[in-house]
Amino acid sequence: MVYKSEPKSNPKSNLKVNESATSNSSHGFFPKLSVVIPIYNGEEDLHELIACLLTQTYPKEQVEYLLVDNNSSDRTLTCLHTAAEHCPITIRPLSEIQIQSSYAARNTGIRAATGEIVVFTDADCRPQPQWLESLVQDFVKPNVVMVAGEIAALKSKTFLERFADRQETLSQKHTLANKFCPYGQTANLAIRRLVLEKVGLFRPYLTTGGDADICWRIQKEGIGSLEFAANAIVQHRHRATFKELASQWRRYGRSNRYLHELYGVDLMRAITFQECCFRLVRWIIKEVPKFSFKAVLGKASLIDILTTPIGLFTARARYDGQMEAQLPEKAKMIDWL
Repeated sequence: MVYKSEPKSNPKSNLKVNESATSNSSHGFFPKLSVVIPIYNGEEDLHELIACLLTQTYPKEQVEYLLVDNNSSDRTLTCLHTAAEHCPITIRPLSEIQIQSSYAARNTGIRAATGEIVVFTDADCRPQPQWLESLVQDFVKPNVVMVAGEIAALKSKTFLERFADRQETLSQKHTLANKFCPYGQTANLAIRRLVLEKVGLFRPYLTTGGDADICWRIQKEGIGSLEFAANAIVQHRHRATFKELASQWRRYGRSNRYLHELYGVDLMRAITFQECCFRLVRWIIKEVPKFSFKAVLGKASLIDILTTPIGLFTARARYDGQMEAQLPEKAKMIDWL
């Protein structure tokens, strides 16, 4: 592997979109796709994931699935080879054992990709049947270089899952509205391969924030636009316990710290003890009686009552993650094709 700290300085005019790849025939728009999915200890997820891939309405001969094992300690790699032998779709098992990072695993998949468009999702996501077909339609326009699909929740079972569902925690609308620069999450993102040849791949040693980083590098080059395909849906499970919820929001905080060091994005300000006390007192005096009364009338739920304390809990976890994180020097390196 060759690493560089900055993108290669090629003039923007050097990047040309293959017109044959964007022609819209009478039979529909079906460019060759490479779907890259990093997997770490994903043995339990593989059955449902592959079942979702089998239901895709996209022409099977026009898509390859590159499933990249990231040094799993379970039977993931063995299961991938078994699936590749017996499934009627093209599954290419790959392995990334040098770097323990989903971004390094994605880079391994990108290098092996033969498609004109590289699509990303995760092993614990559940793509809906129209996912790929809906995701690529905007690529018929030569100026479109990235498309983000929507991320919806799997059916909620616990209280915390229902709370996150109410907040639409997973939705791309939050990242696409990022005040610094919009980006799509790699749980549901497609990028022209030619673009990756120009701006580089993911930072392989980065552990979080890599989806924002690659989208921002592409947009910084002014190569083309990022579009949103609302009907290209993958589903993902919410965190079911407070431990999982805290881990999720600490990761968001680490991501913010890394992006602050790479791009100068604003850090989250601390919530002071006095502010926290004020919000909790207001919650007890005002919100609890209000929503309790509405709950009796059937117009509110426990989620409405507990929104404030859970919000403070996640905010604290995010702040802790931000304060604990420090971007490793290696994480600044960009991988190249």
